[in-house]
Amino acid sequence: MKAIFRLLTLAVLMSIPLAGHAESEEFNPGSMIIGHVTDAHSWHLFDYADKEGNEHAVAIPLPVILINDGHLDIFMSSRFHHGHADYHGYRLVGGGADKEEVVCVDENGQLTGKKPVDISITKTSAAIIIATILLLIIVFIARAGYKKRPNQAPHGLQSLVEMLVVFVRDSIAKPMIGEDKYAKYLPYLLTLFFFIFFCNILGLIPIFPAGANITGCIAVTAILAVITFFITNISGNRHYWTDIFNTPGVPAWLKVFPLMPVVELVGVFTKPIVLMIRLFANMTAGHIVILGFVTIIFIMSNVFGMGVGAGVSVVSVLFSVFISLLECLVAYIQAFVFTMLSALYIGMAVSEPQHEH
Repeated sequence: MKAIFRLLTLAVLMSIPLAGHAESEEFNPGSMIIGHVTDAHSWHLFDYADKEGNEHAVAIPLPVILINDGHLDIFMSSRFHHGHADYHGYRLVGGGADKEEVVCVDENGQLTGKKPVDISITKTSAAIIIATILLLIIVFIARAGYKKRPNQAPHGLQSLVEMLVVFVRDSIAKPMIGEDKYAKYLPYLLTLFFFIFFCNILGLIPIFPAGANITGCIAVTAILAVITFFITNISGNRHYWTDIFNTPGVPAWLKVFPLMPVVELVGVFTKPIVLMIRLFANMTAGHIVILGFVTIIFIMSNVFGMGVGAGVSVVSVLFSVFISLLECLVAYIQAFVFTMLSALYIGMAVSEPQHEH
């Protein structure tokens, strides 16, 4: 019951940023939902209305780092006043359903058509840094526990960390790579599993410093997939590359054509693409569904009045809680699947041919 109560609280908290839009006739649910799952140059917390009824956004500014004509410009995103002001010839445009980006403007405020090279620390970048720091703290706390209590059963946080480490080792690394070769790749697989799982869980908590859709950013999943791609192909032995360009058991005319080598070579590149898209799509879809249920409350309030909106909120919150529980499971499953497939690809690359005696 305590867990359900906490999830209900989280679901209600998720609706706080939307409350300021409930009375607006121009409320765009699609733009709002996409705006919550995409990247931004500031970390939006909530909106509030002053005595005059004007809405104000409360957000944590992030560093904006731009390279324009060889010049490096660094300032905080608060200089843009949430996209309502220009600063030093730059303007923040987009947001919502449109991609948020920085463009160049002239002295009269007219767009010049130029875009600086943007290497800013965005919401996703900041969330990755926060997630990494928190994950390191957890690991070092578990490590300190082993030093204080050597040769004793794990206790507290140690139990969780050890359980997951043993799971990745015995259920993923050893079966997929092999008893004699798994140790070399175990550190990477553990890092992969813990990072994805921790980022997925943080993405389900709508309170700062959590709430960022890290694994729902395709750039993040692409980098993880690229790392797996390079480790797999650099580790590939002679047998691995022979199977690609001279597949055994295939008719000779398919090798000469060469149909099978092309198919196998394409498969080398499609494997990381599948990893990238699967993680990105599953985590983004879950966030969109939850936000969709919460948004229904305010849509119904606008159309039929606050009474109907209050009645619909009960159903919407219950469905949001159900999807949140499902997302907790999906957060673990996606971390497991990504790590397992990475281990499988590495195992296929380093495996030796089986000889019949």
